[in-house]
Amino acid sequence: MSIFLAAMLALQAPASVGDLDWLSGRWETMEAGRWTEESWSAPRGGLLLGYSRSGRGETVREFEHLRIQAGADGVPVYWASPGGREAVAFRLVSATGTEAVFENPRHDFPQRIRYRRDGETLVATISAIDGANATSWTYRRQ
Repeated sequence: MSIFLAAMLALQAPASVGDLDWLSGRWETMEAGRWTEESWSAPRGGLLLGYSRSGRGETVREFEHLRIQAGADGVPVYWASPGGREAVAFRLVSATGTEAVFENPRHDFPQRIRYRRDGETLVATISAIDGANATSWTYRRQ
């Protein structure tokens, strides 16, 4: 990489919470009778609020409280609280207008959370930091 390109990349401002507004909405997937839905508020006051729940029929089997807000340095942090347990932080490491990657290499699993949007489709993937043991959900906008 050239010194000029490296300098330009270093000068780019990190994504803000507002830049992640493409996550907003209600998303759902259904496969073999099992459903998962994830909903995200529009960003407001530097905060995106979300939740996820999964189940079969009318039975909820898992749920998670989610939030994305700026850390002390301004870089967005994804906070996940599965089943209402203590929230775990994942720092934004890369973002484009349709993809965001959050990581926490000290967490057991997952260590990486990736969201990618393509039109009315949202793909969420969790994995180890090296991409191993990946599990993905492909949601459709509701």
